[in-house]
Amino acid sequence: MGRNWRVAMGILSIMGLASAGEIAEGAKAPAFEARDQHGALIRLADFQGKSRVVLYFYPKDDTPGCTAEACSLRDGFAAIQAADAVILGVSADTTQSHKAFAEKFHLPFSILADPDKRIIEAYGVKMPLLGFAKRTTVLIDRQGIIRKIIRDVRTKDHDQQVLALLKALP
Repeated sequence: MGRNWRVAMGILSIMGLASAGEIAEGAKAPAFEARDQHGALIRLADFQGKSRVVLYFYPKDDTPGCTAEACSLRDGFAAIQAADAVILGVSADTTQSHKAFAEKFHLPFSILADPDKRIIEAYGVKMPLLGFAKRTTVLIDRQGIIRKIIRDVRTKDHDQQVLALLKALP
């Protein structure tokens, strides 16, 4: 694929219609490590062979849609854990911002700080121009394979969306 293809993809990416590094179901999940709101270093590899991962990306701490989504996952936390999955949130905010957000809304799961956007870019969920993460949830199995990608996130009942899909997966 030549220069014209790269130019066309660049234009589509700027318009928000394509992402150069977009992930796909059935692919190996990109490895990552980042600090959570408590300063703990979390790696995707920590969960391989142990539990499934609900990796949810969101634009910004303490904004209406992001708060609704986080609180929905908080409310469904026990049921998601019972489905043998851990929840990890990711945004470009700092660990300090995540700590305040998690404390304010009593979030029982880790939120990973990605201010340099390495994870956001690796998963192809970076919003063009703004650089925030697109609201996307990725379900990763115990072997590190992406089983489901939710791009049409319903913030107010995201826990139910996630649970239904977890129950349908092997």
